[in-house]
Amino acid sequence: MCTPAPGGRGRGGVRLNVGGRVFQTTAATLAAAGRDTMLGAMLDASWNAAATGDEADYFIDRDPACFAVLLDLLRTGGLHVPPHIPDAVLCREALYYGLLDRVRAARWDDFDGDRLRLAASVPGRAAGDGTAVRAAPDGGCCVAHGGAVRVYNWMLEERRPVYLDHAPVNDAAYLDASTLLVAARERPGRRDGGVAAFSALTGEMHHRFRVAHDRQLRSFTPGALAFDQECSIFASCKGRLNEYGIGVWDGTTGDQTGFFYEPPGCALGDADKLQWLDGTRTLMAATMFPRADSSFISLLDFRDKNVVWSWCDVGTPASLEDKHAVHAIAMEDGRSICVINQYDDVGFLDLRSSAGGVRWRSRSKLMSRKKVHAEETCYPKLATHAGQLFASTNDAISVFTGPDHALTSTLRGSDGGAICDFSIGGDRLFALHNENVFDVWETPPPPII
Repeated sequence: MCTPAPGGRGRGGVRLNVGGRVFQTTAATLAAAGRDTMLGAMLDASWNAAATGDEADYFIDRDPACFAVLLDLLRTGGLHVPPHIPDAVLCREALYYGLLDRVRAARWDDFDGDRLRLAASVPGRAAGDGTAVRAAPDGGCCVAHGGAVRVYNWMLEERRPVYLDHAPVNDAAYLDASTLLVAARERPGRRDGGVAAFSALTGEMHHRFRVAHDRQLRSFTPGALAFDQECSIFASCKGRLNEYGIGVWDGTTGDQTGFFYEPPGCALGDADKLQWLDGTRTLMAATMFPRADSSFISLLDFRDKNVVWSWCDVGTPASLEDKHAVHAIAMEDGRSICVINQYDDVGFLDLRSSAGGVRWRSRSKLMSRKKVHAEETCYPKLATHAGQLFASTNDAISVFTGPDHALTSTLRGSDGGAICDFSIGGDRLFALHNENVFDVWETPPPPII
């Protein structure tokens, strides 16, 4: 509650009684919060009749200790939180004043892989290992764990999870900050698999995406998920009657808009990695070892149902036959695909040619593996962000920068074992370890001078 207190009114000095503690500041400091905030609105004459005269007094019935932190943030641009103030309480108060985004921006800077620091390690709430972690656009994340997806806001507080009645989760993706897509395997004798959209805030299901062949609804098991900028949703699909391929739905209406059937020699239904390439308006579908005996990567044009580019490691020279690409990512320039094998070698495929093989980069060889128990070993994963390439290797993540992809940083966080998955989004990197813990990496803000 905010009410004008008896006394003078004005746009010069401002006196605020917050929960019994008096603060003296200026109208300019409060106006820096922005007109769309509670503090900025206090000074808007069109909203508040008390915003005239020489000086204004206000009474605000809120926590004074948190207000002191927020007022200092407006004055200096720095966030200095005393140890006795819990993060949840500060964020609750910041939300009341309309300053939550400013608090979040002051906590960490724009993402830079070479400046990341370990901000938190969050233990899992369920027994066993998680299978996937996905970063949310607002700095939160979700962790797929058996038949559930556990959801965290940007303060790393757990929200209501998504439960799928024990149907194992294959993949998850944020359509936006409040909508979570989940792909679940169909169990034997049950028609409980498929793709559905859930609220990331409440865990409630909004829509289930159906697949029809010859106008007949069919059950299916989805694998990987992806979506484009026009809100089309893609999922690799395996039907009971050998209906393998990539399903497509309208993310707004939920209606199926197409199905790219798997052509001979092109493994699509088993694809464990999908990625939309906006520059060429194609979808990368990758089916990687060990899900398949060999690795297949294709670029699909859904406008004419055409495979415009493909590669597989069938027929690899004998000297390399025991090495398989286990993960792939299309580079941001749209000209190449980066792959990594089970021995942490990084290589590149040229999308401008279908004839060439992998150009393995020995000078981009990842750092030496830390010794871990064999049962803890996870296959490496790749990601790109803002021109940088990231690769997980056992319990660390390597960062490559520049056109030659030089190794510039190594991230090693908690003692949670090998990294089984990681994800970048909302200016954070989340690394899921196989001992049921995920690390949160942030770029610290620049020093206030």
